[in-house]
Amino acid sequence: MLGKIEKIELRDIWKHEVSDFTNWLAERDNFQLLAEEIGLDMQVLKTEANVGNFSADILAEEIDTEKKIIIENQLEETDHKHLGQIITYASGLEAKYIIWIFKEMREEHRKAIDWLNEITDDDLSIFAIRMELWKIGDSLPAPKFNVICSPNDWAKAIKKNSNLQNLTDTDLYRIEFYQGFIDYSAKQKTVLKISQKASNKPWYAIRIGNSQIKINLTISVQQNFIRTELYINNNKELYNRLFENKTQIETTFGNTLDWREDLQEEAKASRIQFVKEGIDIKRKENHLEAYKWLLENSEKLYEAVKNYIK
Repeated sequence: MLGKIEKIELRDIWKHEVSDFTNWLAERDNFQLLAEEIGLDMQVLKTEANVGNFSADILAEEIDTEKKIIIENQLEETDHKHLGQIITYASGLEAKYIIWIFKEMREEHRKAIDWLNEITDDDLSIFAIRMELWKIGDSLPAPKFNVICSPNDWAKAIKKNSNLQNLTDTDLYRIEFYQGFIDYSAKQKTVLKISQKASNKPWYAIRIGNSQIKINLTISVQQNFIRTELYINNNKELYNRLFENKTQIETTFGNTLDWREDLQEEAKASRIQFVKEGIDIKRKENHLEAYKWLLENSEKLYEAVKNYIK
């Protein structure tokens, strides 16, 4: 016997955008669902953030960079008023990311967001998200964030650096390698949420459901190694809890891990690492082996710690 999937009207659950939906979204677990869907490691700073005589629904920041993020919610079809508001709020708060959440999107607004993402450089990225609620039979409604528009990071990186003059060979290599990893992962049945965001950073981040912890992939062109690690941001209590279960975690993982706790008071991060050395990833024929190793061991690392990080 199979259940029937039923779509729920947003207003049946959230009567008011501000007092109901915005407050729901700002809760940590709910906000993490949005963060994972769009591939941003972010946290809420405040709701109803003042911008002159107006207020943005949510002001957030990207955790690693502290770049500002504004989120505007609309439980109806998109309109010109909210399009103008998100641009006004982004300007007033010097935001680097805009997230517009709505029930339905008019075609002219989708084209406008795609156009803005196309003409702006890497200093501004805009996401358009359709909000849905679904349930099966008598189950509780489950939220679903659907990305309708998102920035093209590869195109932005190329556009920002005219004729590639500001991108080093290593920058270009990282973008190509991580995009290859993203494309490879999309064809696998992985438990991990692999975002579509490739950049020239030394690492590639995978979110795993907790804003203070993520899996970072690292490649070294010069030293011929690849690495997957659990990166714990400014939470020694969480690191200590994992370390107390070190034996069980390594047994589940199937190998010894390199545990690196930052002992200095000002340190922000601790790491649990697994490294593969001696792989020349400058040679493209080694890329498939590297993608396979990174994905498999990242999955194993997540499985080993998932019960301790909730």
